Amino acid sequence: MAEFNTLVVRKPCFGLPTGCPECLSAYIYLKFAKIPFHLDFHLNNPHTDQIPYFEFGDCVAYNNEREGIVECLKKDVGVVDLDSGFSTVPEWISTKAILTTWLADALAYELWLGGEGSSAYSIYYSDLPWPLGKILYWKKAHWVKLKHGITNDNAEVKKEEIYERANSGYDALSTYLGEQNYLHENRPSSLDAIFLAHGLVVLQTLPESSVLRIKLSEHANLLRYVQQRQTEILEAAPSPSSVPQFHAGSSSYASRSQSGSKPKNKPKKEKTQEEKTFKRKAKYFVVAQLVAVVVFLTLMTTYDDAELELDDGGLDYDE
Repeated sequence: MAEFNTLVVRKPCFGLPTGCPECLSAYIYLKFAKIPFHLDFHLNNPHTDQIPYFEFGDCVAYNNEREGIVECLKKDVGVVDLDSGFSTVPEWISTKAILTTWLADALAYELWLGGEGSSAYSIYYSDLPWPLGKILYWKKAHWVKLKHGITNDNAEVKKEEIYERANSGYDALSTYLGEQNYLHENRPSSLDAIFLAHGLVVLQTLPESSVLRIKLSEHANLLRYVQQRQTEILEAAPSPSSVPQFHAGSSSYASRSQSGSKPKNKPKKEKTQEEKTFKRKAKYFVVAQLVAVVVFLTLMTTYDDAELELDDGGLDYDE
């Protein structure tokens, strides 16, 4: 492994090095594996499933390769395999299934459909122009509804099912953890990285009224686990001010950003013609985004009206 590697994640927020659950689990896995790395933040294309990604040498391992970023770290990058000897153990397999289905689904529901969705917007889209961020947020929320088959007619039933499975998952994890320091054989594995990321996002990004946060808080040993590991893993987490440069994009051979020095204050100077042109184009961009929102809302309204007409205009073959 190279001495310096870079993990590129979504931005820090809510007191976490990154508010994205997938990014946070990769960060924690590398910490558990004691791999030195530099943390960088990606602001553009926040909806891409390539984030998080790990730069090592001239290569990059993306989250949408294999079975996610952690598997890429173990198999492609050569990071220490913390799951060695565990992957065929039935209890370990069933626990991973709970984490990646029941609990992951419940967190996605809370972020995108529960409440006002302010947490998800802050994590993923708050750095984008408002109209574009809102459109991407609505698109993702719609995708979550489609994934779980949620409609206006079954919304409450689906909600209860999701929360019941999450509560069952917390019960199972609480029993499995007991008084241990880690989930399996009292040493860290990818299960710990996934659940610790889940627990931190639930406890620090969701409001106190969140059903998922309340259900997790009912399990004392899970809370103890999250708090102890948080102190151990995240105490040296970088703050936004300590990493002033941000990635603008990614490629298969992305170059490593050289951040770490604070920019010096420069005396004010008169705007150049290029700066004036850029400012004018920025205004045009904002206007274009507003137009895009209007078009989007018009199309969505038209689509909903068409569905209603189809539902109400069916033929009665009994007459």
